[in-house]
Amino acid sequence: MYKALLCWRYLRTRYLAFACIISVMLGVATLIVVNSVMSGFSEKLRDNLHALMADIVIESRGLDGFFDPKGKMDVIMKDPFLKDRIEAMNETLETFAMMQFRFPNGEQYTRPVKLIGVRPEARAEIGGFKEYLTQEGNRQNPTFDLPPQMKAHFLEIEKQALERAPATEFPANPELPPPPKGVETEIKIPQGCFVGNLIASFRKKDAAGETKDHFVMNPGDSVVLTTISGAKLTPVYDRFVVVDYFKSGLSEYDGNYIFVSLDYLQQLRTMPNRVTAIQVKLKSYEQEDAKKIVARIEELFPFENLKIATWEDKQGPLLAAIRIEKGILNVLLFMIVAVAGFGILAIFSMIVAEKTRDIGILKSLGASRLGVLQIFLGYGLLLGVVGAGLGSALGIWITLNINSVEKFIAKVTGMSVFDPSVYYFKEIPTCIHGSMVGMVNAGAIGIAVLFSIMPAFRAASLHPVRALRYE
Repeated sequence: MYKALLCWRYLRTRYLAFACIISVMLGVATLIVVNSVMSGFSEKLRDNLHALMADIVIESRGLDGFFDPKGKMDVIMKDPFLKDRIEAMNETLETFAMMQFRFPNGEQYTRPVKLIGVRPEARAEIGGFKEYLTQEGNRQNPTFDLPPQMKAHFLEIEKQALERAPATEFPANPELPPPPKGVETEIKIPQGCFVGNLIASFRKKDAAGETKDHFVMNPGDSVVLTTISGAKLTPVYDRFVVVDYFKSGLSEYDGNYIFVSLDYLQQLRTMPNRVTAIQVKLKSYEQEDAKKIVARIEELFPFENLKIATWEDKQGPLLAAIRIEKGILNVLLFMIVAVAGFGILAIFSMIVAEKTRDIGILKSLGASRLGVLQIFLGYGLLLGVVGAGLGSALGIWITLNINSVEKFIAKVTGMSVFDPSVYYFKEIPTCIHGSMVGMVNAGAIGIAVLFSIMPAFRAASLHPVRALRYE
């Protein structure tokens, strides 16, 4: 009982110990906040990537694609092992293209894009498509068809262009054959497309300091997309009309992707019944089960030049880089708690030197070496528990109010800590895991006790006669 009383008395009367508590508290709070923010970013990125990509992707290794995608999907769905595990499949044709567009001031803008041919209804069954479209109608029933008013507008433009076309003049010479009959011209309505949000806009802060999207490409505007023919690799191009924006929250997709009709892109590229990928959605995605499904699909097409992988395999380098970065950051930040441990070592050594007489009296009254050792170890444990507890409370509070804290810091310092135009998130994402909080607390308490061992052994080793010799 006397051990607990002495530990509590030292904690209340030794104000220098509060420096150790504050060090542990700040270290624990920092680790919790950084881990929560890093986990929030990584989980949001994982969720967005998984939402945009199918569970399993069967893709060609080249731009030529592969033949008969429906036949391959039928083979997959007839397999007894696969048919009960697959929910939906959809074929896509992906290629690079050059986009040309005129700004409202008439200046021409050219940039490379990634052109994706899809069937909207089938692609929506895979997920990660219609929910990212900005028009409410397309979110319910995605289609590349031009709305009636937009279609009527382009129809009128085509009619006026035909009326303005100059008639061919032929010399009135009776000896020459009569002029040929006029070739009938068919009015062509351009195809619709979904354009990535960052292709059609740029982010800029307004007078109030808020970051907003400023659009230079609006629904109804025309773009010219130039790509290559699949057979002869000759340039092919056509005009498309923007009917909607694709806004996923990932700049890699929103800043590069343009979706068009699969059937029309196959016709434009002279690639009938050929695609570059088949996307597979599973009824329940489990990493181990997905790998078995990949292995089974590979067995079905042993001689096909196909690459089959899960979405995690395709994004493996990015996900691994995030894990490594998070681990290194944790090691570096844990040194803050280690600094608090050295403070505990210094303060405890000072206490042992000051309390030599008290330790001698305790031992002369019957206190054992183990009892003295437990007093100082218990004192270190108490400092660690109090510091870790306060640090956990502070860290969780900061994490839950991280966006308010960021705005306050930005207001005080005049510098934005989190710029949405850079990260493309409206708010700082966070995710608090109980296991992470427990590990941080256990580590902080363990360091506090560890750095108490040396002073505790020194105190326990004091001989009572030598400690009281000069008293």
